[in-house]
Parts: sequence; structure tokens; C-alpha cells
Amino acid sequence: MPHLRDSLPSPLRTIHIMGIAGTAMGSLAGMLKDAGYAVTGSDTAVYPPMSDYLADLGIPVMEGFNAKNLDYGPDLVVVGNVIRAVYEEAAALVASDLPYLSFPQILGELFLRDAHAVVAAGTHGKTTTTAIAAWLLESAGLEPGFLIGGRALNFDRTARRGAGTHFVIEGDEYDTAFFDKRPKFIHYRPRTCILTSVEFDHADIYTDLDHVKRSFRTLMEILPEDGLLILRGDDPGAVEVAEAARCEVWRYGPGFEWDGRIEEIDTERGVMRFTVLRDGEALGTYTSIMVGEHNLYNQVAAAAAAIRQGVSPEALAEGFASFRGIKRRQEVRGEPGGVTVVDDFAHHPTAVKVTLEALRQRFGQRRLWAVWEPRSATSRTRVFQDAYAEAFDEADQVIIGAPYDQSRLEDGERFSAGELVEALSARGKDALTLADPSDIAHTLAARAHPGDVIAVLSNGAFGGLHAQLLDLLEVRFEGKR
Repeated sequence: MPHLRDSLPSPLRTIHIMGIAGTAMGSLAGMLKDAGYAVTGSDTAVYPPMSDYLADLGIPVMEGFNAKNLDYGPDLVVVGNVIRAVYEEAAALVASDLPYLSFPQILGELFLRDAHAVVAAGTHGKTTTTAIAAWLLESAGLEPGFLIGGRALNFDRTARRGAGTHFVIEGDEYDTAFFDKRPKFIHYRPRTCILTSVEFDHADIYTDLDHVKRSFRTLMEILPEDGLLILRGDDPGAVEVAEAARCEVWRYGPGFEWDGRIEEIDTERGVMRFTVLRDGEALGTYTSIMVGEHNLYNQVAAAAAAIRQGVSPEALAEGFASFRGIKRRQEVRGEPGGVTVVDDFAHHPTAVKVTLEALRQRFGQRRLWAVWEPRSATSRTRVFQDAYAEAFDEADQVIIGAPYDQSRLEDGERFSAGELVEALSARGKDALTLADPSDIAHTLAARAHPGDVIAVLSNGAFGGLHAQLLDLLEVRFEGKR
């Protein structure tokens, strides 16, 4: 049977998920189980915590992408984004009569069709904005469904069905599946959309900035006329693509209809007090652990979305005050010997820059180390080679790790850590490059002083650098072994 586009099979009782061990796919499995479906899955190297999570749900997981996984004849197969057409199971699926669709499609069909979908999209800030918006609705008693591209510490999972009428979802511009190269957010039926920014990223699927803009224009075009676009008004790319929207537009950012003002940053507690403004009038002053100007406006956008859904400015106070943050977004992993080790997902040069600016605001004049791994598909290339030199201006010390696997890139296409160190040195930065994460950890542990802040920036595991560093600092400062 061809790939499903318009309807689900009936009856629908059993669902098989290819690529079930990914964070989003595992969360989807939980949502489907909660909805009463019998769920199976397949993947490779399934390990804790996802293996434990799926086992607790009673979902059997088949090891490897083998054709025999489909022998029991599920009513529907959901194909994850990691699945390639050449995999044995994928080839067998396409050759079979089994109906199949993508992860974004089943979300749209089962969980978003009848919901008011609040979609947070953009090159930067999606996860933070989604997590905060979901928590603001939750703390106001609206019980939204949600899908967040990271673990928000207020929730025990990254996705759930919800009991209310709203569903808050991260609008990812990455492609949908091997059989559908459109961006995921095309399937999310947005009624309220937050658009934070539009810049070039994902060099593995987008050729240039115009290509990225075309995808975001399609998102603008599917917003219904009675919907709402909450637009970052000072982002040129976002403003350009927003011209395709036919709905009401609320603009946010410095000097726009929805604005924000940082009142105070407590560098001891690591919290920010800020005011949300509409048309110059203060709607309320709030306290949050999400610090920095970019997080100020992520929170302004989330507040605007919540107010659109009926949350009062007064009710926002409890939501912001009780928001606990997101793993890998300015997450403090430990403070052995008074050295604060921070984990952050930043990898695009804009994200690196604003993250370090936020950490400077959060921690004041403490010595700030920036340790960055060029790991994403874009950062491994030369696309932003020059731009990264300006991204580390707020750091006092910089260590650049080795670019992740560049074997598929031609020599002239590869990002150079050595060139970046030279550029940083020319800007007066104390910078070096080290290839081995263990060498980085030992160097940091030897050179760090109490009061230092070490920001480890990577969209991957960075070779286990975080845990190694914390262990070495504990040995040095606390005598632990």
C-alpha cells in the first residue's frame, strides 16, 4: 500500500514504530499507549533511560531494522526520521501492503486534528519557548498536550496527550521522513504560531538561506485566517517569511507591541526578574531561572501565547516562578570546588553568542570558559567558519574540540578548529584546540579556579566530557575518588 496521506486505517489497534528509541519517538510510543493502542517498536542499541522507559510501558522492542519485525502485520507502521530507505525493514515495508506514515503525520492525525495547536518555530529558541509555553498553560490549569524537543524539568516526559483543548509543540524545520522531505511542522496544524528567527542551518538538508525561507513560508501559508502569528519583529528572516501569513500578527521584541525589560539579575541565585510590556504598558513583573536577553524574549513570546489562550497576567507569575528549566539549556551539572559546570545545547554561532551573553549576565564577572564541539551537520562545514570568531566574545577562555565526523565532506568544505583558534587569538582571546575530550577534561580540571564557570556547548555527548570533568574536579578540590 502506498504511504498514507489523508486517513488512518480502520480499525486501528496495533502500531509498530521504526526508530522507537529516539527521545521523540519514545515519547510518541507513550502517547499511543496512553491512547489505548498496542505498540511495538524496533531500533538498534536501545539503552537506558529509553530502554527502561519503554519496558515500564510494556512495549516490546525488536533489536535491529530487520524485515521480520513486520511479520506480525501491524495495522499501521510509523517511520522515524532516522530510518533510511536502504534499511532492510524500510525496504520490506515499502514492498509490503502495510500502511505507513511518518512521526509528524500521526501526531497531526491523532493528537492535533481537534486541538488548538500552539507551534513554536524558528532557527533558535524553539525548545525553550515550547517548554515555557506548555508550563504556563499547565500551571494555569489548562492541562495541555505537548511535544518538547528536550526534557523540561517540570514534566516527567517530553510529550503527552493532555486533557485540555491545547497542544503545545516544537515546530521543527527538519525533514519528515525518507519518503517525505517536507519540514515536520507542515503536519502540525498550527492555530497559534510563535516564530522566533529564520537563519541558515541544517546544511545536510538545506542548500542556502533562501531554501530555509521557503520552508518557513509554507508554515506561514497554512496558518488559518482566524489564527495568530507571534512574530519576532527584529529578525529580518522571520519578518520576510511572515509576509505569507494571512492571519493576525502580534510582533514582539525590542520596541514592538510585545516587549520585555530586564529589571534585575541575581548572580548569586542565577535568576532574572523581568517585566512583560504590551504597547508600552506593564502587564506584570516576573521571576525566572531563564536568564539573558534571548530568554527574556522567549518568555515574552510564551507569555503572549498564554494570554491569547486565556491565561491572565496574574496567573503567569506562578508559572514563571515555578518553571524549573530544561536539560541542556544553561543546565548546571555540578559545582565541585566552587567551579560551576554548565551544559548547553548551543551549536549555531548565533546560539553560542547569545548563550555566552546570557551566562555572562547570569554569573557576572566570574571567569567564563567556553568549551565548544563542532558537531552539528552545519558546524562541521565552513559555512560559519568566520562567524564563529565573534560568537565567543563574552568568554574569557575558549577551548575548541575536534569537529565531529567530517569523512563525508571534501577538504575544502570542512570546518577548521585551528583556523578558529587563530581568529579568536587575533581578537585577544586565550584560545586553544584539543581533539580528545579526555585531554580537554584534564586541562580544564588543572586550570580551573574556584568561582570559574565552565560552559560546555555541544548538541551531542562530546565524548562524555561533562562527567569526566566533574569527576576530575571532585578529585582535585574535594579529594573524592
